[in-house]
Amino acid sequence: MKNKLALCLPAIFSMAGFAADLHVDHVTIAGRDLKAMRAEFAAAGVRTDYGGKHTNGLTEMALASFADGSYVELIASQDPKAGAPSHYWGKFIDDNAGPCAWAIGVKDLDATAERLGAHVTESGRIRPDGVALKWHSAAIGPEAQGTFFPFMIHDETDRALRANPSGKPTMPEWRGVVEVYVAVRNLEEAVKRYREAFQLSAARKGFDKTLGAETARFEGTPIVLTTAHSGWLAERLAKFGEAPCAFVIAGPGKGAEKVQWLPIAGMRIGVIQ
Repeated sequence: MKNKLALCLPAIFSMAGFAADLHVDHVTIAGRDLKAMRAEFAAAGVRTDYGGKHTNGLTEMALASFADGSYVELIASQDPKAGAPSHYWGKFIDDNAGPCAWAIGVKDLDATAERLGAHVTESGRIRPDGVALKWHSAAIGPEAQGTFFPFMIHDETDRALRANPSGKPTMPEWRGVVEVYVAVRNLEEAVKRYREAFQLSAARKGFDKTLGAETARFEGTPIVLTTAHSGWLAERLAKFGEAPCAFVIAGPGKGAEKVQWLPIAGMRIGVIQ
């Protein structure tokens, strides 16, 4: 099934027009203890709402939501002592990896997944107020869901109920998630796979001095592929494999270009101020 999926990607995404519609639904930050994670984000000035327990019986989440509807999910084990080793993000959760996955919204998930030969799974969670949420998702490519490629998601219940547990964004002064840095082992190969998957134009290569890493950006998308042969990023790749390693959120200042990294230990979450 996964080999079939990889072979079908170029033709399918060309038909689906995804290259022009690659917008972040949400990004995921993993850790073992949700209470501790929320405290760290609060200390950095990021307000979160508790979103509830997932119906998988393993994880729970909180989120920081923004003006454009995108959000940062904080996911953790329901039992910090036990962890979540059987979850597809288990290693990220149990080892407090921080950034681990991202998702894009898809209007017609069933039709897209059928053409891809992808397996659609049903998920959900129960909000603290008792509201039951339900959505379907599908992984792209053979890697763990949402790691190398984003996963696709479509809501069965109102998406606003998923993104805004309290009825409104927790951080309305921030505009939304605008960049997803995906750590990869081979930049040229990763660029090739992304171009084939989403019918993207040539990437713009560069070097990010702050992160100490080579980068490849696709204009008009949130995708930033990045790699390094030494330092923190190389160590992260060796430990967690290819997956998101940093996220950037657009702050309140339109036209601002400077990224300020939040003072959260072990994580690289930037805000354009």
